[in-house]
Amino acid sequence: MILSASEITRRVESEPGQGHLVITPYLRECQQPASYDLRAASDMPIPHGTCSLLPTIEWVELPTDLAGTLMCRSSFGRKGILLGAGYVDPGFRGQLTLCLTNMGDDIVIKKNDRIVQLILHEVRGDGAGYSGRYQDSHGAVEARDV
Repeated sequence: MILSASEITRRVESEPGQGHLVITPYLRECQQPASYDLRAASDMPIPHGTCSLLPTIEWVELPTDLAGTLMCRSSFGRKGILLGAGYVDPGFRGQLTLCLTNMGDDIVIKKNDRIVQLILHEVRGDGAGYSGRYQDSHGAVEARDV
């Protein structure tokens, strides 16, 4: 099940504990009917044919009953931007690093541009949360050794 705007807002505004969702800073204008728009943390030129790593402004903490899918906003997709990052595990904490590849004309992403949509999905059953090498990420994090 994909979470609606009202359920995302309810979880963000709930007391810390089971099911609490953290999106900081949370802005109502970034809330979409069934997703939340994440913003670019800084200005970044992305020349044609290059792949660039860009962190989101938002710090995200998913409870273990939610997973996230990242989709490039269509306005950037129409300019030739492809998103390489696509899944956020239950229990993840940190800024998200976006891998953006430009197949269109040179573009400059501006700080605060709403660049990707975070779609939140319910995860059923008992499961462990993410505890991998990207936990508690700050800024753009390059690939770590496998």
